[in-house]
Amino acid sequence: MATAKSVLNESRQIERAVALIRLGARLQVLESETDLSYERLLRLYKEVAGKSPSKGQLPFSTDWFLTWQPNIHASLFLNIYEYLGKVSPLDDIDAVMKAYRLYSEQMATLDMQPLLSVTRAWRLVKFVDNNMLAMTKCSKCGGHFVSEPYENARHYVCGLCEPPARAGKGSAGGIQLH
Repeated sequence: MATAKSVLNESRQIERAVALIRLGARLQVLESETDLSYERLLRLYKEVAGKSPSKGQLPFSTDWFLTWQPNIHASLFLNIYEYLGKVSPLDDIDAVMKAYRLYSEQMATLDMQPLLSVTRAWRLVKFVDNNMLAMTKCSKCGGHFVSEPYENARHYVCGLCEPPARAGKGSAGGIQLH
């Protein structure tokens, strides 16, 4: 019976890895979120993605999530993630994947490209879990936004209520302010 159980577990691990690869997750995310060996993950990545995985370190700075446009995208994702955590009994990584799919669908509805990759979304959740980032309620609109962990909520104003002076002026697209 133990053999059948381990085969089933391995099948679930492979399914999870394939789903993450299809979302564009980096190999380090797969290593962290599955029990599969590096060699197995590498072969699986090449088979599913049709190419070798990206090399290099994962982004490790909280600063990116605090800049104007990335903050709005990260905040949308994290609000979805936290809502899913409250209403469904998902494992953390399954909640990240589901929240990322919902975030991506929302971006498509708005005819926008997601600024957040699934790897960055996963990293964001890790930063929040480790109290390196938090969610703070905007004192103007009441929305919850990614912020420094000890932000004073009484004086916090989000980037949508008070965008930076140059916001929306570039040709990079993203969030349009009218």
